[in-house]
Amino acid sequence: MGKATGFMEYKRTESAAEEPLERIKHYREFHSPLNEEQRRDQAARCMDCGVPFCQNGKMLCGMISGCPLNNLIPEWNDLLYHGQKEQALKRLLMTNSFPEFTSRVCPALCEKACTCGLNDSPVTVKENERAIVEFGFENGLISPEIPAVRSGKRIAVIGSGPAGLAAADTLNKRGHSVTVYERDDRPGGLLMYGIPNMKLEKSVILRRIELMKAEGVKFVTGANVGLNVSAKQILDSSDALILACGSADPRDIKAEGRDAKGIHFAVDFLKSTTKSLLDNGLEKGDFISAKDKDVVIIGGGDTGNDCVGTAIRHGCKSVTQLEMMPKLPDQRAESNPWPQWPRVCKTDYGQEEAIALFGHDPRLYCTTVKEFLKDDQGDLCGVKTVKLEFITDPETGRRLPREIQGSEETLPCQLCLIAAGFLGAQRYIAEAFGVELDSRTNVMTEKGGFSTNVEKVFTAGDMHIGQSLVVRAIREGRDAAAQVDGWLMGYTNLK
Repeated sequence: MGKATGFMEYKRTESAAEEPLERIKHYREFHSPLNEEQRRDQAARCMDCGVPFCQNGKMLCGMISGCPLNNLIPEWNDLLYHGQKEQALKRLLMTNSFPEFTSRVCPALCEKACTCGLNDSPVTVKENERAIVEFGFENGLISPEIPAVRSGKRIAVIGSGPAGLAAADTLNKRGHSVTVYERDDRPGGLLMYGIPNMKLEKSVILRRIELMKAEGVKFVTGANVGLNVSAKQILDSSDALILACGSADPRDIKAEGRDAKGIHFAVDFLKSTTKSLLDNGLEKGDFISAKDKDVVIIGGGDTGNDCVGTAIRHGCKSVTQLEMMPKLPDQRAESNPWPQWPRVCKTDYGQEEAIALFGHDPRLYCTTVKEFLKDDQGDLCGVKTVKLEFITDPETGRRLPREIQGSEETLPCQLCLIAAGFLGAQRYIAEAFGVELDSRTNVMTEKGGFSTNVEKVFTAGDMHIGQSLVVRAIREGRDAAAQVDGWLMGYTNLK
């Protein structure tokens, strides 16, 4: 497991990021990889820790600790350190269908549970993973794997996000014939239009899509099943079907003035930028623009941060990010010990860029919108905010927000982006297939499985478990594929 004394000899070194004021001039990824010797040194830091929590992937106190895919991290770190990259790649691909995605967008649950991080800084697992998979692509080690024998079974996958792609890839490699239906003009789902180029360049996704096509997976785009494509027709022509449409119903903000022009959901804002960037390099201006506008973003999570970075690249006049919850501590609290996910404040790339450009952190904590203000033409011109305090409900013990009287403030705003998360599956898709939803509007399945109340219809990903991470969606897709395979064939050797 790496060099026995590596964690004592080498300090954590991360890939260098381009300076904020330079990288905001483009939409490309902005980290420069370490050289081969430096990367081996980082792999050498992986300890012979006995119990590798990094690959545990279990829930602790309501949060995931370690990799949900159970990646064989110590094994491929050891191989990377010893220069055996091809063997490291094989170990990596045993558990992860798309390490080129997770090594870019995953919040590195593995690193937060790394034993080395208990008293020092954790191993650079995420960057090591990226180095391994990119070595594979650059050296022709990742090439089409066409099944030698086809089962004759036809499977439809609705949705081409990480869960849908993982299910399709797994079932195709098993020998089934898989068709993926995507309502957008390009496959990739959340990966394509929900995550900005700065975090995940779309050439990375298209590279994988082309590989899957070469292996026999069929993709049908512009297919909004339940609206312009018949759900019954697809179901009748398939031996099994997997719903992997994501948690695509955005949470709204019900405040006075919500009908003002200039208020958009974050996902629509991000999608419009990415689509225009891919279609015409933003030259036609056919996207929701933040240029010269005061931008207010409601939501302090990853999507809100992506909106900050995108708005800055548009050339916004100012940007403010409203976070309903209090600021998290800068260090782990005693009530949040390792190897739990650390509930600490992080400053992400968009916030770093806002600090560099405007001189201050864009986030306002314990703050929400009370009213949207509009001018005589109905255009958004400002937002009235209010501060919140949290009190304990004596009956339930839950912490509930309460407005602080007299704390109202008006912010200039011509563009407001709602990044308040997602509520669950969109009902028209569920109704088209007749599947039942639970109280959280996720597709209901039997406990611990993926089959729905409708014969031969399964589900996976955010549509099944609610809004989550790309790495969990991949795990969901792989596990759903195994259940579908077992149901079709009477047994399965998929893991």
